[in-house]
Amino acid sequence: MQVLGSRIVVAAFDGWNDAGEAATAAVGQIDAGHGYDVVHAVDPELYFDYQWARPTLKRSTDGTRSLRWPEARMLRPTDEQAEPRLWLLTGTEPARAWQAFSAEFIDVALTEDITGFVTLGAMLSDVPHTRPISIFASSENAEVREALGIERSTYEGPIGILSALEHAAEQAGIPALSLWANVPHYVQTGGSSPKATLALLDRLHEVTGVDVPRGQLATEAAMWEATIDAAAAEDEEMAAYIEQLETKRDTWESPDASGEAIAQAFERFFRRNGEGPGDHKPGPGDHKR
Repeated sequence: MQVLGSRIVVAAFDGWNDAGEAATAAVGQIDAGHGYDVVHAVDPELYFDYQWARPTLKRSTDGTRSLRWPEARMLRPTDEQAEPRLWLLTGTEPARAWQAFSAEFIDVALTEDITGFVTLGAMLSDVPHTRPISIFASSENAEVREALGIERSTYEGPIGILSALEHAAEQAGIPALSLWANVPHYVQTGGSSPKATLALLDRLHEVTGVDVPRGQLATEAAMWEATIDAAAAEDEEMAAYIEQLETKRDTWESPDASGEAIAQAFERFFRRNGEGPGDHKPGPGDHKR
């Protein structure tokens, strides 16, 4: 029997949890490939800091303007025949009241008879773009770990909303796991990382059994890699650095796939942003944790 059951929530949020927009793009790909209806959307006044996640102004073709507010919502698949089915939970990472935010969506999940919960994230890591994107899968649920052959993360430190949701799901009796993609930190290609998105979808298929249409992701991933190759060909320092990462990856046989490595990667991420152990200084980004 599928350890996550047949009614599975897949969650991804933009912001801290979404390097290279890989996780939210994965959920967007699922949404684009299937029909979905909105089950629930939060009141943005309760959870968002508009100085951090600002509303946007839009104008229609006739000049009428409208405001779009930060949002977070759960979507239900319209196809009731397919099994298993994926519900989607996505939006902007909330700035406050994380426990209430998590409880609100877990209550909706229980009403929807959700049987499994998967969070998708992506983080900047010291990995080469020329190798397969490693996906770290972990769970606090012993049955999930045994059934899927995955690890229990050893990470300790600051978290994003995904960890709060995963914890709330487990507390409510919904088996949960997380999938994190390692995105090369040196890549500057307009923000998106289609190769990481594709890797997340491939791993999601493995743990849920749901085959999600990949669209043009394979082509986009190849173009993404070629663009970085071209940049490296004109930058000797960048090329040398990539070669070092390749050697490390090949020698250690993808160390970023281990629980210890994911903890180290988180610590490197915070050090890169001046938030390492003992050197954190309060600032405008504090609410993201």
